[in-house]
Amino acid sequence: MRNLAIAVWAMASLAPCAVFAQQVQQQGGKDAVYDELNFFDEAFERIREDSVDPVSDDKLVGAAIAGMLTGLDPHAAYIDPATLKAMQGPALSNEVGIGAALTLVKGEVKVISSRDGSPAAEAGLKPGDLILAIDKEPTYELTLPEVEHKLQGAPGSTVKLTLQRGDAVAPLKLTLKRAAEHAPTVTARVVDGDAGYVRVSGFDDGTAAALAAAVQVLREQTGGKLQGLVVDLRNNPGGKFQDAVAAANEFLDKGDVAVIKGRNPDNIKHIAATPNDLVKGLPVVVLVNGGTADEAELMAAALQDNHRALLIGTKTFGESSIETLIPLSNGGAIRLTTAHFETPGGKEIDGKGLDPDLVVTPLKLEKMAKDEGLHEADLPGALKNPDQAAPNPPDAATRPAASGKTSNAPGAAGAAAKPAPSVANKTAPSLANEDIGRANDEQLTQALDVLRGLAVFNQHVSG
Repeated sequence: MRNLAIAVWAMASLAPCAVFAQQVQQQGGKDAVYDELNFFDEAFERIREDSVDPVSDDKLVGAAIAGMLTGLDPHAAYIDPATLKAMQGPALSNEVGIGAALTLVKGEVKVISSRDGSPAAEAGLKPGDLILAIDKEPTYELTLPEVEHKLQGAPGSTVKLTLQRGDAVAPLKLTLKRAAEHAPTVTARVVDGDAGYVRVSGFDDGTAAALAAAVQVLREQTGGKLQGLVVDLRNNPGGKFQDAVAAANEFLDKGDVAVIKGRNPDNIKHIAATPNDLVKGLPVVVLVNGGTADEAELMAAALQDNHRALLIGTKTFGESSIETLIPLSNGGAIRLTTAHFETPGGKEIDGKGLDPDLVVTPLKLEKMAKDEGLHEADLPGALKNPDQAAPNPPDAATRPAASGKTSNAPGAAGAAAKPAPSVANKTAPSLANEDIGRANDEQLTQALDVLRGLAVFNQHVSG
C-alpha cells in the first residue's frame, strides 16, 4: 500500500503513465492493478480539467490518499503536512486533551469511553455519544487525527462540544476544560472484609507497579486473608501496549500474554509470560463491557485464555490493531494498521471482541447497554475476523496514553518495574459511568459472588 501511495504521488507530479505502469509491473503488479491505476489517472485528469473551481494537484492527491486509507479500516488516516507539523510542533508538549477514546463511524465521531478522572468523565461524556461539532466546527468526515488535534489545547482552556446522545431530539452541548490527566490508572479497596476490588482504568508506565502495590496493601488490610480479586476493566480504553502486557503478566506464571501477527502469516511473535503471579493462585474475576477496548482486551484475553480468570459482564469493543505512523515524501504521513494482536489461544479480537464467560447486563443501565452495541465490527471497513460467527478507595498510579496511539514494535513483558507509588486513601476519580464500583453496581455484585464461590471451591480442592 505504501508503494501504491508513492506511485500515486509520482503520477500526480505528471510522471509519464508508461513509466508508472512499468514501475507497477516491476513491483509484481498484475494487469488488473495497471487497469485500476489507469482509471485513477483518467479520473484525476477529468477532475483537473472539468472541475468548476480549479483544484490543485496537492489537494487532489491528498484527497486520494485519504480516500484510500479511510476505505481500509477505521484507524487508517492520511495526515497532511500542515497537520503533522502542528501535531509534532514544540507547542504540542504543552497541550492536553479531554481524555476520551474515540472512533469513527461513517465519517462521524463516536465516544468509546472516557478515562477516569478526565475532563470528559467530569463533564459526563458517555460511551456512544456522537460528537457533531467541536467549537461549532462540524466533525463530519474529519479524520481521527484531525479530531484529536482539535480537541487538544492549553491546560485550562475550554472546548465546546455539540453531541447527539441516543434518541434525544435536541443536541446536547457541553463545555469541557482541558486538563492534564493525573488520575491513577489503578485504584483498589477491600470489599466485605476479605475480597479485593481493583479498578484498572488504563495503562501507562506505572500501571504494573501500581498493581503490585495495590495487591500488597489489600493483603495487609485483610490481615493476609485475601480471598481473591475482582479486576475491573470496564470502560478501559487501553493505553500503552507494553504496559498492558506487563500488567497482564502480573497475574500469570506461564503461557503467552499475547500473539502479534502482521501481514506475513509466517511472521508471528509470541509474547511469553514470566512467573509473576501477584496473588499466588487466588481466584481472579475480570469485569468487562463494551467500553473495554484495545490493550484492555489484551489483558482480559490473556487471563481468560490462560484460565487464570473468569470474564463477567458484556462483550468487549473488539479492537486489537497496532498502527504505525509512516512519513511521506511530501512532509505528511499515513497512519496505517500494520499488525494486530490475538488472544493466546489464537482467536482474533478485531471485529469480534471477547465474549465473557458469564454475561451480566446491569439492570439499571439497560439504555447504556444498548449504546454498548457499538463495537469495532460495526465500523465501516472493520478488519475481518475469520473466527467470527454468523466509596474512598486507595489508589496507585497515573494516566493512560492518548487515543490514536501508534506503535512500531511492541516489546515483551518483564521490563524492570518503576518504584510503585504508595497506596493511600484519596477521593475516587470521576467516572464516565458513575455506577461503576458503587454499592448499586449489579455486575460487581455478581462478580463478588462468583469470586467467593471460586474461593470456596479452591479451599475444598486443596483440602
